[in-house]
Amino acid sequence: MPERGSVGIKDVAHEAGVSVGTVSNVLNQPHRVSEPTRRHVQQVIARLGYVRSEYARQLRAGHSRIMALLVLDMGNPFFVDVARGAERAARDAGLGVMVCNSAQSAAEEAEYLSLFAEQRVRGALITPADPSGATLRDFRRHGIPYVVVDRVAGDEEGCSVSVDDVSGGALAIRHLVAGGHRSLAFVSGPAHLKQVQDRREGALKALAEAGLSEELLRELPTERLDVAAGRDAGARLLGLAQRPTAVFCANDLLALGVLQALYAAGVKVPDDMSIVGYDDIEFAAAATVPLTSVRQPALTLGTIAAQLLLQETGERAGDHRHQHVVLRPELVVRGSSRGLS
Repeated sequence: MPERGSVGIKDVAHEAGVSVGTVSNVLNQPHRVSEPTRRHVQQVIARLGYVRSEYARQLRAGHSRIMALLVLDMGNPFFVDVARGAERAARDAGLGVMVCNSAQSAAEEAEYLSLFAEQRVRGALITPADPSGATLRDFRRHGIPYVVVDRVAGDEEGCSVSVDDVSGGALAIRHLVAGGHRSLAFVSGPAHLKQVQDRREGALKALAEAGLSEELLRELPTERLDVAAGRDAGARLLGLAQRPTAVFCANDLLALGVLQALYAAGVKVPDDMSIVGYDDIEFAAAATVPLTSVRQPALTLGTIAAQLLLQETGERAGDHRHQHVVLRPELVVRGSSRGLS
């Protein structure tokens, strides 16, 4: 028996008493092999510890079995759910997913896209960090299909799956305005992110619909979209001469940070200040004060994105037409918001 580290497909065939072609079919087209033979070959593979060379398989097939996913922040449970949805769809198609984190950095995004090109991935699911789109334009030259995730693609070069963030921002502010709030704050996050821009646009749109001035919404930008940035924004809220009665945060992590800062200062939520977040991550409902949030269907977002990429890279790729899918958000009202008494 050969040493475990040097076992090749010929060794498996010899040990199993079948042809190399039969072993190859067991690995790549198992439906073409009878069940008894397939089970016998699989047992020999397990006994010998054979691991096929994915690199060699890629050279023969001309493409990879790996789908890449590049997100803004894997510390955000929203993107974890996006990854779960993509992984599920990819696994059903016999593919694996390589998940990478740009940390909202255009430079890191460019490095990962270069890595995807070097590895010749099957395709990529990308939440862009570069507002200029330059890194995507460079990546496009490699001919690797990609789907833009959590943002509408700005051209016809690829598919996109997103959530209507303008509608989502409007949902949050309409809820607060309906409760009588007229002194509002928006903890907005990095200004260059399209998602933040759209949520702000939706918030202002809701004010205009109600016949209210944009000046009623005070914006507190942050450099990041995490809990620490939310705590910092909460401290700034507490320092305002006239505190708002309600605050809308660009995502739930910011909202949870604001909630922590207010709680530490003895400010009661929602009695003294209402809070609305965005994403409806799992932690939102489990917060000290359950968080009202605009729900994004993150799992569905990832699943549809992966399915579009599979269509574009599958056997019927020639019939594929680029699609731009826009999902609808919904408001989930919990204990962190209430109307003025």
